[in-house]
Amino acid sequence: MADEQKSEKSNDSAKQQRQEAPAPNRFSGFMAEIVDINQSVKTGISGEIYSISCKILEGNDKGRIIRRNILGPVKKGDVIRLPDTSREAREIRVK
Repeated sequence: MADEQKSEKSNDSAKQQRQEAPAPNRFSGFMAEIVDINQSVKTGISGEIYSISCKILEGNDKGRIIRRNILGPVKKGDVIRLPDTSREAREIRVK
């Protein structure tokens, strides 16, 4: 009898701990605004990836302008979310 009560209490406390833990944020990252789109240079198999320059809007690198490659329709002034600001794309050189 006492063993059953102990196991029920331990199960209840485990459930409470799982419920209290915050859910992971799927959309964590840094906000960035697109400053320039290099239209003359596209990459990818069919040219669907654009090389853009974007200005970081938040975090430690706020105000820094970095180059990234981005997929999809974008225009100057769009705000995008970057998973990290430490990576920067290399310049694409067309022969």
